[in-house]
Amino acid sequence: MNGLAKLVALPRVRRRLFLRALVAVTTFRAALTVLPFRRTRQLAAREHGRTTPHATPDDLAWAVSAAARRVPGATCLTQALALQALLRREGHDATLKLGVARGELGALEAHAWLESGGRVVIGGPQAARFLPLPLPANE
Repeated sequence: MNGLAKLVALPRVRRRLFLRALVAVTTFRAALTVLPFRRTRQLAAREHGRTTPHATPDDLAWAVSAAARRVPGATCLTQALALQALLRREGHDATLKLGVARGELGALEAHAWLESGGRVVIGGPQAARFLPLPLPANE
């Protein structure tokens, strides 16, 4: 089954979530290329007025992960920022985390993940091995 057939086969609610996530992932992939990180972070963290969420954090994380597989260069940072923007738009809390760790050969590695409701919603179990860095408050 090709990508378009899979998209059409999704229930309408999931299809809409996927398309929203695809736009967000593509937007933040481009933003990370052309804008300073501080500005891109501000766009993702922007508060929105919705008080009753329509989509759960897990549903949105699924959509972002699925969309990221179809956007070249959609790193963990791209996914975390896209999900943060979608969660904020839905009225959920969302905290971007950046961390560093030493790899097997001693090289420094970095990882981004997103927490909502006190748990990691994207960035997976590997987030536990990274030391979180302090991030300045969004201006």
